[in-house]
Amino acid sequence: MKELFPFYSIGHFINQPNNPTEFEITRFDEMEEPDVDDLHKHTFYEIIWIEKGKSRQVIDHVEYEISPGSLFFISPGQLHIFEEWRPVMGGSIMFTENFFLLNYLDKDKLFELSFLDNFYSHPVLRPNKSSFVEIQQTIHAIDKEKRRKDSLVSMMQALLHILLLQIQRCVDSQTEAAVSKKYLILYKKFKNLIDLNFAKNLNVSEYASKLSITQHHLNSISKEVTGRTATEVIRTRTMLEAKRLLSFTDNSISEIASQLGYFDSSYFAKMFKSEAGMSPLQFKSTISESYRRR
Repeated sequence: MKELFPFYSIGHFINQPNNPTEFEITRFDEMEEPDVDDLHKHTFYEIIWIEKGKSRQVIDHVEYEISPGSLFFISPGQLHIFEEWRPVMGGSIMFTENFFLLNYLDKDKLFELSFLDNFYSHPVLRPNKSSFVEIQQTIHAIDKEKRRKDSLVSMMQALLHILLLQIQRCVDSQTEAAVSKKYLILYKKFKNLIDLNFAKNLNVSEYASKLSITQHHLNSISKEVTGRTATEVIRTRTMLEAKRLLSFTDNSISEIASQLGYFDSSYFAKMFKSEAGMSPLQFKSTISESYRRR
């Protein structure tokens, strides 16, 4: 399926689109406004922290307000709109998967962090005051190291790992029952497969086969992590794409249904309404209108 939105690397956000950098830390009071489209996707992870002021961010049709003492997480592939960034005090840390995994052979290390690739969790975290101070101290240490003439990549990576573990500890402290790492890793692999195959309208059994587990096990994992069945998770991802197509293309309902593997447009409309609470036509004429004006 053709991409509707531009994918930007970290270099685009420091107005150096040809810069292959895999790690940057920027402060809002020092940075130039990035020359990027309002609607875009990232090829990297971003953590925004707010010290003063408020910011509004939009991820896939959902608007979030970030207040002082809070963090906001953006993962690769999410449709992002940065609504406001002045006169906000704070900044962002941007890093690629490769930077995180430097000297690591096991990609699952990244999947163990529940707040990244936040397919099911809320992308805003509000740590308690003492935890936010600790997080700030680590951010300042990263910033200080990055500014050194003799800065070391290995030092910045080590400090980034400390920061991410501090954040994960805050997330865990706000979670009633922590999900097992094994289930979280399998769930994220499941979600990655859905991202690659959602337009094929595969069923739970086919995804389970790709993961080399049983359909029952996949449903157990999905219920444990999200409280929803694997079928519901698949449908939610498909309907997310439907929302994007309804909002940013002039394709008809039947064309969109067909693109997403639904050859009965009436059944597609029924599934969409159960997910979005309104028909595709109602969504196109109301919710999407605000985005078309951006």
